[in-house]
Amino acid sequence: MALKALFLNCTLKKSPETSNTSAFIKQAEKIFADLEVETEEIRVVDHHVKFGNTSDEGEGDEWPQILKKVKESDIMIIATPIWRGDRSAVAKLVAERFDGIWSEADEETGQYPSFNKVGGVMVDGNEDGAKKAISSICFDLSEHGFTIPVNAFSYYVGKAGPGPAYIEANGDRHFFTNRNLYHMVHNLVHVAKVLKEKPYQTNVNELKKQAEKISDTEE
Repeated sequence: MALKALFLNCTLKKSPETSNTSAFIKQAEKIFADLEVETEEIRVVDHHVKFGNTSDEGEGDEWPQILKKVKESDIMIIATPIWRGDRSAVAKLVAERFDGIWSEADEETGQYPSFNKVGGVMVDGNEDGAKKAISSICFDLSEHGFTIPVNAFSYYVGKAGPGPAYIEANGDRHFFTNRNLYHMVHNLVHVAKVLKEKPYQTNVNELKKQAEKISDTEE
């Protein structure tokens, strides 16, 4: 079964500047390769992505091209460094732009384009904030229609305060991080295969009608 995994690298560094997050992604790509899953990494800051909450913010906005690749993939991983104890501003921008898929729901079923796609999270940095970033991103992915498997994340966090990040600290040799990477990749692939064979049958439009019948207020 052919699968594709797409990484959205939310580093603040434009190419060709060295990105610790990119190095972390490459470690995950090796595991995907062992499972014969095609991978691609997009460094979001290399593209002109406008602020907003639609799928297309008009002339010059390059989010539509990125979103097209998301729709063509089976697995999507948001990878972000930690800044100010949380996910990067780029990762927050990406989450806001994904709000646009709510208006792209299928007319018959009401499912978003992200239904039957699997989401994961990778976080790296040299300060605390990984679990906060992961929890926020996992919530956003779920609300945007992605399925989150068991242990669908991995992170590397060095000692508190300024210090070596993933590359300099040899994060690729860190047992806890690598163990989580294996869990993440294998579980993402498993659930992606399940959803390809047995996609969600949920009719969101019908469920909305049922909710309206038992509610005092409308949407």
